[in-house]
Amino acid sequence: MLYSKVTPEQKRLKLRELLNSGTVQQFPGAFNPLSARLIEEKGFAGVYISGAVLANDLGLPDIGLTTLTEVATRAGQIARMTDLPSLVDADTGFGEPMNVARSIQELENAGLAGCHIEDQFNPKRCGHLDGKNVVDLDTATKRIRAAADSRRDPNFLIMARTDVRAVEGIQAAQDRAKALVDAGADAIFPEAMATLDEFQAIRDAVDVPILANMTEFGKSDLFTVDQLQTVGVNMVIYPVTLLRIAMGAAEGTLETIKRLGTQEVRVGAMLTRSRLYDLVDYEAYNQFDTGVFNFEIPGTR
Repeated sequence: MLYSKVTPEQKRLKLRELLNSGTVQQFPGAFNPLSARLIEEKGFAGVYISGAVLANDLGLPDIGLTTLTEVATRAGQIARMTDLPSLVDADTGFGEPMNVARSIQELENAGLAGCHIEDQFNPKRCGHLDGKNVVDLDTATKRIRAAADSRRDPNFLIMARTDVRAVEGIQAAQDRAKALVDAGADAIFPEAMATLDEFQAIRDAVDVPILANMTEFGKSDLFTVDQLQTVGVNMVIYPVTLLRIAMGAAEGTLETIKRLGTQEVRVGAMLTRSRLYDLVDYEAYNQFDTGVFNFEIPGTR
């Protein structure tokens, strides 16, 4: 009922344990708080909160238009709904090193288990689009150093994302990954790797956990967990998958209603009323205070 009983500190410890487990951990991307609960129910290790999803949910493109307040607020709403650790996309840290420091503390306050900060210029763009630009090494390492130095909980995970492979190649990505770890990164997110060999190259370069981004319609093939395990990946995210499938279903249903004048043929694909009530835990509220929540859980329709 209400929110998770697992504290943010416990979730941060759990994330550390997962990344050190020796097996690939799957983190699907939640597009709202209720989807985070569904991710937990289906037995996944954790929840990912994508900057693209947060922007798109506001009707904005993923080019750095969201603010720290918007990201921390929405990410906190998602994180508090699940017992799982949540990792959030913090874009470029929302400014200069001092802004990065404040961003980390705001995300700690919001209950996140960790975040990743990237090395793109502002305005940034989706990591799987062409025409990206990255900052120089000094700027990139200052962001990560500010993030690591400003956290109050040493278990809050600071992950460094680098987009340099698309600009300067895989050797540059290896070199930058090493420098970001030296600056204090607990883990590395090498964006837009084209092959399993490129993931292996990053694995060979650093001795911290690495993340694979399995986003649809991107630069990477959609490798399986088993394939990623063979090249030493520790964590895989599916950042926009649930939003895309949900919006695809919503678009199709709206077209059906417009064409047929009824949604009847789509009802079979919907979450039933009773299943939705189960996800939001109506019964627990009912038991907690029948004077306020006095109702019966309906059947399957």
